[in-house]
Amino acid sequence: MNDGPVRDYFRNIWQTVSTILVGMRISLKYCFAKTVTLQYPDVAPAIAPRYRGFHFYEIEKCIACDLCAKACPVDCIYIEKTGPRKIDKETGVAAGGLMTRYAIDYAKCMFCALCVDPCPTECIHMGNLHDLSGYTREDMIVEFTELAKDGLQTPQPLWMQKDDLPEWAEKRKREWLAYGHSTDKLTGKPEQRRQEMVKALDPARPTGK
Repeated sequence: MNDGPVRDYFRNIWQTVSTILVGMRISLKYCFAKTVTLQYPDVAPAIAPRYRGFHFYEIEKCIACDLCAKACPVDCIYIEKTGPRKIDKETGVAAGGLMTRYAIDYAKCMFCALCVDPCPTECIHMGNLHDLSGYTREDMIVEFTELAKDGLQTPQPLWMQKDDLPEWAEKRKREWLAYGHSTDKLTGKPEQRRQEMVKALDPARPTGK
């Protein structure tokens, strides 16, 4: 008598049961774990080290090569420029044409970070901003070139524009204004960085300088 099919039958049952038990062991461990409630917004939300939040965009280093837009699977990045740009190796800042638009439609963005890796100048990063509430669909389109005029690399949510902020939010806002996310030749020189950000947008600036 060939007992091969019978053995396979019971082996499949055992593998099914053991697989379920392994999954349930992991789930049950969290079911009986102590619950910790963060009193947000008074306390900062718990964000993983590799969290992919709303982008940081360093316009002064962008060469408008469109690689991020081409890598985007949902076509939510919009780039416009007046001419080609390239990095000055001495300053680490892009020169050439002006950036007339760099925008991301966060109503479509999947936060997949596929736009980050292709960037040759590392000017686009996933940030630590977890909230960008708005009242309309248009509010979900962030015009980073407009933010750069005010010296900003990432959007500020409506609640962070208020005066009375929790301590953690004040600290994060100061880090953004001090360009704590940027590590390049302009590190520690926030005023000079602001000047270079404006230069990338200034139509009065001669191109190539």
